[in-house]
Amino acid sequence: MPAIKPVPRKDITNKTILAYFNHLFGPDRDPIDDPGTATGSPGDWWSVFANSEEVFEHAVAGFKLYRSPNIKLDPVLRELGQTRVGWAIGSQFVFSQHCKMLRALGLSDDKIKAVAHWQISDLFDDKERAVLAYADCLATAHGRTPFDVTEKLKTFLSDEEIMEFTYIISMYVMHAIMSRALKTEFDDRPEAIVEVDAPEGSNSADFLESRQKDKKGT
Repeated sequence: MPAIKPVPRKDITNKTILAYFNHLFGPDRDPIDDPGTATGSPGDWWSVFANSEEVFEHAVAGFKLYRSPNIKLDPVLRELGQTRVGWAIGSQFVFSQHCKMLRALGLSDDKIKAVAHWQISDLFDDKERAVLAYADCLATAHGRTPFDVTEKLKTFLSDEEIMEFTYIISMYVMHAIMSRALKTEFDDRPEAIVEVDAPEGSNSADFLESRQKDKKGT
């Protein structure tokens, strides 16, 4: 379950939210009771974001932005960046959804899989590598970007395209973080980093004592 309550369809009155529900789920289906979208996700992102009409409308306006015909940025570069930040932030939802977008744009499965380890892959050209490096700066270095990365980007992209990429990818850093925090969609999953139980009957004191005895015996 998401971290905060999804809003039932019957409680939604906002026209924008209802329009998206109708488009994604049909005129009657509530994804809380009958989950599922065309891409295979449960669909609870929409129900959770419906907790705030202002946030919902702002978020979907962001989606419209990057699909605008006036955007100069190559959609393949955009999706490479979005997929990479999904991986880097650890959002299963963002990563999975944008893998599908890359496939729809014609990228091979091998290249999509290589986004996870692009640094050692020979499947990406210099422009794609520059974009992936910049995406990592945005996602994992909190925007701290070496001069050489920016200069490399400028050999391929205009200032307008760099601005568009920076804004869109930073927006998806936010979405990846929010999806994990709110446990929406594919990010509603167990914590991967947990303590592994020691063998029955053992304890940390036994471990430390055995280490000390080993040192004395040598």
